[in-house]
Amino acid sequence: MLENPRRKMGLRARFLLHFDFTGICDRCPAGAVAVEALAPIVWLARFWLMQIYLVDGTYELFRHYYALPSARDAQGREVAAVRGVLASLLGMLKGGVTHLAVATDHVVESFRNDLWADYKTSEGVEPDLLAQFPLLEEVLTAAGIIVWPMVEFEADDALAAGAATAAQNANVERVVICTPDKDLGQSVTGTRVVQLSRRTGVVLDEDGIRQKFGVGPESIPDYLALVGDSADGYPGLRGWGAKSSAAVLAKFVHLESIPKDWREWHVNVSGAGTLSATLAREWDHALLFRKLAMLRTDISLIEDVEQLRWQGPTAAFDEIASGLDRALTEKPQKTREKATRARTPAPDSQP
Repeated sequence: MLENPRRKMGLRARFLLHFDFTGICDRCPAGAVAVEALAPIVWLARFWLMQIYLVDGTYELFRHYYALPSARDAQGREVAAVRGVLASLLGMLKGGVTHLAVATDHVVESFRNDLWADYKTSEGVEPDLLAQFPLLEEVLTAAGIIVWPMVEFEADDALAAGAATAAQNANVERVVICTPDKDLGQSVTGTRVVQLSRRTGVVLDEDGIRQKFGVGPESIPDYLALVGDSADGYPGLRGWGAKSSAAVLAKFVHLESIPKDWREWHVNVSGAGTLSATLAREWDHALLFRKLAMLRTDISLIEDVEQLRWQGPTAAFDEIASGLDRALTEKPQKTREKATRARTPAPDSQP
């Protein structure tokens, strides 16, 4: 059986192959002919079928870090996760994605740490993983991909703000938020702003959010306030589980609309009296947790969605990609053995 030559291609070669194949590069006559022949389709895609992809770079970096064998560059830096994320995003571009942005937590801590002392921090995150955040931002920027490195806010805030901005543009057919984080469910709108898990390929529109959580996107912050979010470090209210929270909020939508007297609920939940008492007693915590769960959409990131159109790599990418290609990968048996790896599936490149 003949070996596929692309399997041994480095990041630089694969990028250049895509760059030429799509006809963006003037050096490729075949590409130029293809672009000319498909000009009407390209025009329609650009102005009427625009799809915006917003990627959770923090999640992608964590996922690849625990899924791939260690690899170190000539400076001794761990680069396997960065290399994996870059290759994965290249797969998206090769698959036809035209507008793309990646949000990262340049600093894990955010304004939410001032609101709740136990909110997630960088404590316990491995140094080799943390050190790859600025490197990832540098590499993606060199690749010509828009990066939103967040400091005061979180990557989730950037995704929500970017989605809100893009959705205001009438030429945008769909905004795809690429993350499995349940926080982003609040940003889903009809079938136009959707959430995609690139690992499983599952796309959640507004109906999908309702089916998964039992409440609509507008109730996700209230839902998380009640059930809590262990990944973000807040516990929710004792006794309020997923089923009871969904049942109550499906009827009342927001915390303030829940009657103080549980006998007015007329909702089929167990221990309604106890739940009502807990909500009354922990009311301030419920409002605080909802504030933690609410994503900020008032962040100025772009003025026009056309800023997200990928125009190809910058001049700096060649040298950076070559360095990543030369990084030495450890043998598979030396892949990081951690409990979290069992929960982190192998990376993929689907859009």
